[in-house]
Order: sequence, then C-alpha cells, then structure tokens
Amino acid sequence: MANNILGKNEATVAVRHEAESAAALFPPMLLEAERMAQAVSAGLHGRRRAGPGETFWQHRPYAFGDPVSMIDWRQSARAADRLYVRQNEWEAAAAAYLWRDPSHSLDYSSQKALPTKRYRADTLLAALTILLSQAGERIGVLGEERRPFQGRTAPERMLEALHIGEFNDKDGAPPLAHVPVGARVVMASDFFTTPDAVERSVAALASSGAQGVLLQICDPAEEDFPFEGRVEFHDLESKDRLIFGQTSSLADAYKTKFAAHRGALEAIAQKTGWSFFVHRTDRSPQTALLSLFTALADMRAWKS
Repeated sequence: MANNILGKNEATVAVRHEAESAAALFPPMLLEAERMAQAVSAGLHGRRRAGPGETFWQHRPYAFGDPVSMIDWRQSARAADRLYVRQNEWEAAAAAYLWRDPSHSLDYSSQKALPTKRYRADTLLAALTILLSQAGERIGVLGEERRPFQGRTAPERMLEALHIGEFNDKDGAPPLAHVPVGARVVMASDFFTTPDAVERSVAALASSGAQGVLLQICDPAEEDFPFEGRVEFHDLESKDRLIFGQTSSLADAYKTKFAAHRGALEAIAQKTGWSFFVHRTDRSPQTALLSLFTALADMRAWKS
C-alpha cells in the first residue's frame, strides 16, 4: 500500500512539474503567435469581401474576454442587469475545434536551431486562435468538455487545455469526439499512428457534418532521412534504442514507407472532403497559418 501511495505521489509531482514547465513556455509562445497572426492579418487586409451574413445581426450576453468594441451599448441600455455584444451570422456560427497530438513523438527536433514539432504546433494553433478570436469566433479543444473559448484570453486558455489533455492520453490517435453540427476542426500532429485510427476519428466527425483540416507537422530529418554511417535511434514513445551500422542503406525503404503513410492520410482527407496540409519545422510558419485560416474561411463561405 505504501509503495502504491508513494508511486501515485511521485506521478502527481511529475505531472505538476511537467505542467509548470509547459506553462513557462506560454509567454514566448504567445508572443511569437501574436507576431505570426499580425503578419498574416496584414497580408489578408483589404482582401475581405462582403458576403452572406454580414448584414444580419443578433445579440448575446457579454462574456469575460470579449473585446469591448463588440458591446452594443444601445441594446445594453435596454437591459438593466447585463451588457450585450453584437454578432453577425458568421460570428454566431459553430465554433472551430482544435486538437494537437499529445504523444511524445512531437518532442523531436533534429537540430538545435529548429523548434520541436510540439512547439511549432502549439504556436500555430495559438496564432490561429488569435485570428479567429479577432473575428469574433469561438474556439474549442477537441475532446474537452469545457465550453469553447472566446475573446482575448482564448489563446492562453486554449494552450492550457491542450497541455492538460497531454496527461490524459498519449497514444497519438485523434479522439473519437463529438462536435456540434457544422463545426470546423483542425488536427495538428505528425500522425505517426495507424491511418485506421485517424480515419475512425475523421469519419466520425465528418458524419456529423464537421469539416476540417489534417495538419501533418514534420521535422526535416523525418522527411529527408539524412543519416549516414552508424547511428543510434531513440524511440521517444517506448524509449527503445536501435543501432544501425549502415544507415544510408535504409533510406530508400524508409522514404517509400513514409510516402505511403502520407498517401494514406491524404486519402482519408480526400474521402471525407477534408483538407490535408504538410508543414516542416524548417519552413515559414506564416505560410502554414495562412493556409489554415484560409481553409477555415473557405469552409465557412461554403456553408453560407
């Protein structure tokens, strides 16, 4: 019994330490995400067109974190006990739901100058949350029971929810989650899990009318396989180690299998009408962010 209690206490301390370490990254991550969002927003400036829903307005109660500029003071004056914000049809639409793979494989980086896949995924999703929040959208975390976030606090709350989820499930497979009809979903992962697991999740979401994006995030070494000579490989999931004497002889077989796996992911997206994007950590994150934001906007326009 004492050993069991000691083990649980040690696990709790380890989880708390891991959570604190993750939270310490939030300020620089959010700062980088803000810069990314500003760059993409500047590029989108002037490209917006009037469309369905922009002249239809409705009201809802003010929520903590909503921009003050959204408050309809005239409508609020009619109610003595609360403030109201104004939303157009697009802003009142179903929330966008985000998911980031919690598995250890995302902790990989082949070079000190490159971010880990986890850091890049979190920064991209935080920047996407900033852009969506600025447009008045609500952002949920796939598999989370909490209500979707909104307003200026949404990016940090989204990151907190992602990191809390890391301690519950680390198998790398997207969750079999329920979302409202018409929701849009972004899944960010290296997808180093079985395609069947990905397909089950995507098919379940698509059957409820959800549209989405599969964003595969890879380190350049995972695509290029630049290894030569005697190399020791470490499995970040199982902690196993493998040593190969002539690593270059594996390159062709590895690349063939890697391409087949990616092809299976693309087929899943195509079958369900979702989008599939690939982002390497040595490439511009702004390009990936623009692709994500544009894809979600196109889904919204298609629905309207």
